[in-house]
Amino acid sequence: MSQPEVTVYEVGPRDGLQAEATPVPLEAKLRYIELLGQAGLRAIEATSLVRPDAIPQLADADELLSRLSRRPGVRYPVLVPNERGLERAVTADVDAICLFTAATESYAQHNIRMSVAESLAAFAPVAAEARRRGWWIRGYVSAAFGCPYEGEVDAGAVVRVAEALLALGVDELAISDTVGVAAPADVGRVMTALAGAGIVVDTLAFHFHDTRGTGLANVLAAMERGARTFDAAAGGTGGSPYAPGAAGNLATEDLVYLLDRQGVRTDVSLDAVLAASRFISEQLGKEPSSKVGRAGPWP
Repeated sequence: MSQPEVTVYEVGPRDGLQAEATPVPLEAKLRYIELLGQAGLRAIEATSLVRPDAIPQLADADELLSRLSRRPGVRYPVLVPNERGLERAVTADVDAICLFTAATESYAQHNIRMSVAESLAAFAPVAAEARRRGWWIRGYVSAAFGCPYEGEVDAGAVVRVAEALLALGVDELAISDTVGVAAPADVGRVMTALAGAGIVVDTLAFHFHDTRGTGLANVLAAMERGARTFDAAAGGTGGSPYAPGAAGNLATEDLVYLLDRQGVRTDVSLDAVLAASRFISEQLGKEPSSKVGRAGPWP
């Protein structure tokens, strides 16, 4: 099967649900993931192997992974915070994991209770074992464009963390606008700094939130500079519990609609994504926050 021009990396089951207060039953999560797979998404971040009390919404991670029906050709990464999470990942027979740190010390401390350096040190044995097993590894650089505690973020800080993650052997870097403050000029500034450090664009993914309505504009700005992987959550669910005021993720249906209208091949069915969006929104007892979810596709 040929590769799409742009990869839509679905984060709804993990990042989308983790900040939602309404509990979602396990059966509904499994159905949600199945609907996303039916839509043609090839990367679906399934859950997080954190302590159950840390994110109650994802406390069923082990059972979810034991019952997850994996579609051929689809990657189901899980967030692994430490060696205990790694042990659970091995038991669950996963083959793709995510590591999560930040471009600022304050966000790292609030989110994972470690300094940036401590988080990278904690990830080293996890990444080494994942590489030994042949797993795919993604590294998140959160708060890359702005921090709720420190304000503006220097692109040099993003570069330093990105280089450290690459040194651990990650396959993909997710440069994340956690609080949704970036505009296209910021995207260009950070991408220029990363390129200047020799970090090739093929290793980059971008995780934009639509908090201030700039998510899709930022996608186009990143695409102009060669980026080809973008995160989104069906229904625009989520937001960070550690970023006050953060709205939901960029909605998958809005992203797919834009790319379809631009003539960019994603191999993702907009109608099927909308079905997944409606399903999870009903489970959460609210309307989708997406523009396309409300207005519908065209024509």
